[in-house]
Amino acid sequence: MEQFSISGNIVDLFSKKIYQGTVNVRDGRIASVEPSAAISSQQFILPGFIDAHVHVESSMLVPSEFARLAVVHGTVATVSDPHEIGNVLGIEGVRYMIRNGSQVPFHFFFGAPSCVPATSFETAGATITVEEISSLLKDEKLKYLSEMMNYPGVLARDPLVMDKIQAAQDLGLPVDGHAPGLKGAEAARYISAGISTDHECYMLEEAWDKIKNGMKIIIREGSAAKNYEALHSLIGSHPDLVMFCSDDKHPNDLVKGHINELVKRSIMQHGYDTMDVLRSACINPIKHYNLEVGYLQPGQNADFIIVDNLRNFTVLETYIKGQLVAKNGKTLIPSISNEVVNNFNVSLKKEDDFVIKGSEGTIQVIQALDGELITNKIEVKANVRDGYLVAEPEQDILKLAVINRYEDAPVALAFIKGFGLKDGALASCIAHDSHNIIAVGTNDRDICKAVNAIIQHKGGIAVAVKDRVDALSLPVAGIMSPEDGYNVAKKYSLLDQKAKQLGTSLTAPFMTLSFMALLVIPSLKLSDRGLFDGKSFRLI
Repeated sequence: MEQFSISGNIVDLFSKKIYQGTVNVRDGRIASVEPSAAISSQQFILPGFIDAHVHVESSMLVPSEFARLAVVHGTVATVSDPHEIGNVLGIEGVRYMIRNGSQVPFHFFFGAPSCVPATSFETAGATITVEEISSLLKDEKLKYLSEMMNYPGVLARDPLVMDKIQAAQDLGLPVDGHAPGLKGAEAARYISAGISTDHECYMLEEAWDKIKNGMKIIIREGSAAKNYEALHSLIGSHPDLVMFCSDDKHPNDLVKGHINELVKRSIMQHGYDTMDVLRSACINPIKHYNLEVGYLQPGQNADFIIVDNLRNFTVLETYIKGQLVAKNGKTLIPSISNEVVNNFNVSLKKEDDFVIKGSEGTIQVIQALDGELITNKIEVKANVRDGYLVAEPEQDILKLAVINRYEDAPVALAFIKGFGLKDGALASCIAHDSHNIIAVGTNDRDICKAVNAIIQHKGGIAVAVKDRVDALSLPVAGIMSPEDGYNVAKKYSLLDQKAKQLGTSLTAPFMTLSFMALLVIPSLKLSDRGLFDGKSFRLI
């Protein structure tokens, strides 16, 4: 019988009290918590942090490697939506994530993807049916129905959409939302379908409107989408209805921090009540999703962290089911051998595949916004050369391409503003949600070279300029690496630097690029089938 004791200042988030005492652990569970005035330790013992909505795949790491990095920052659990790999491999992709994550000491709570494919206006690698969703929820015991991105379908009470929601409700499971900018009567109708959360709010007024109609708000701060500054006042006004999430976190950012950063920021920069902040980070997700994560009560899993103080929140140790998994900034979870699965079937491209015939006039252009997933739709004068529409880097008008990676098909092409490249091209097989290949560049030659690097690696990200191409291989579903997470983070950081050397000032250019194909976020996006208006929800 394995047992040990740890003493310090115990943070009880239910009684909202801090007292000196000892936590006794036996066989991975809390045997008892004993107050003691004689304890002299300065450290604080509190429940571990929970990311309330994340796509593990966006870290470019398989779950076992994601866990190795996350525990260093005091994260003990994630509420994970596997719809990225679901769009590539279907239900078997979801099972891959469950299987891989179960091999390490970490709490991965997966949901059943509700929108695979995300829309009918793009080519995905698979479809997940209502019957398969029911199977995942029942047989795999998944915790919730993942974000319902098809908000037009919810508003119209589309039978297929409603059947998916009903499958979760029949089992008493929550349904996650995804309705950026939705307010008023439309928000009320969306929520009345039984949808309980939203992590897509980017305006405080929008969040208040959704709360008024019974929804909980998950404040997102990821690598590209950063909504904390707009929404953090909800911690003070509605602490029981707020959770924290990263949604999409690139590996170099995960090395630096996770939910702990939002906790520290909320307390040190904004002065919110410590207990309110910690309940948002540790307890609210457990209550909402009914998670089997301990919060320092006898009989529960011994999932807790030790920090130096309640301002800096430097994580000294992380425990999951009584196992020490991180200490003094170092992960103690070993890397495991990772299976490689994929769905990739496209031929190398030629430079001519990226030309656009055209004439004088105006063209519709996507405008990317730093820190946001939404885009603007603008019109600019076409730049015509020898009968072809070409990029105009000096005006920040670049060419955007999406290439079907599941079968050979014509390349979809458009123009985009906001990337700021002065030379070269970027390409990625991380392109939400169908994960076709997406590329942006100043010229067709470099775009073609970057795209072909992705095809040769069967997934990854690449930077091409003149005769040089640098790439990070992501062979697991074309979007993740099976390698050590810290090494992946270093390789990604180098590519991120190379991208910025080409002129982009975007905080996370590859992450921003990945969302330029996400049709369910307005206003203008590009799928492998063409330019898409997210407001009218149609190809244009």
